[in-house]
Amino acid sequence: MSKICSFFGHRVVDNKKEVEAKVARFVEDLIKNDFTVFQFGDFGEFDELCYSLVSALRERYPTIKRVYCLCEEKKRQKIFREEDYEEFVYYAPSFDYWYTRIYYRNCKMIEKSDYIIFYAENRADSGAYKALKYAKKARKKYINLFYENLEENE
Repeated sequence: MSKICSFFGHRVVDNKKEVEAKVARFVEDLIKNDFTVFQFGDFGEFDELCYSLVSALRERYPTIKRVYCLCEEKKRQKIFREEDYEEFVYYAPSFDYWYTRIYYRNCKMIEKSDYIIFYAENRADSGAYKALKYAKKARKKYINLFYENLEENE
């Protein structure tokens, strides 16, 4: 059975090369441990970095899937070409407020994930940090690459 990994991080990544090396190591290890589905949400630098790494790894591991998770039905899909992802999913919210829709989508992504890779500073105004708090509450396995001493939940 395939396992699912999701990514959540800030729009700006200060130490891109270092973070990219860490993400590459974790993603390759996950693939070797039967993770075949990688979920992505809205794009900031961390999401772009992770998407690029997973896309490059598809050349060596053609069975992995890139899944774009929408919070508004079909709206964002027009931005991407069909070949950019193997699947588009829509997590239907029960309310209309834009920011709440993103949070709801993130929670659904976390619920479906077997492992989550974060790049999230401990900031109350951060969507990535709110997602991290939700993952902790849901007792999900994760790693937070923001801090030097890697915070990991097994």
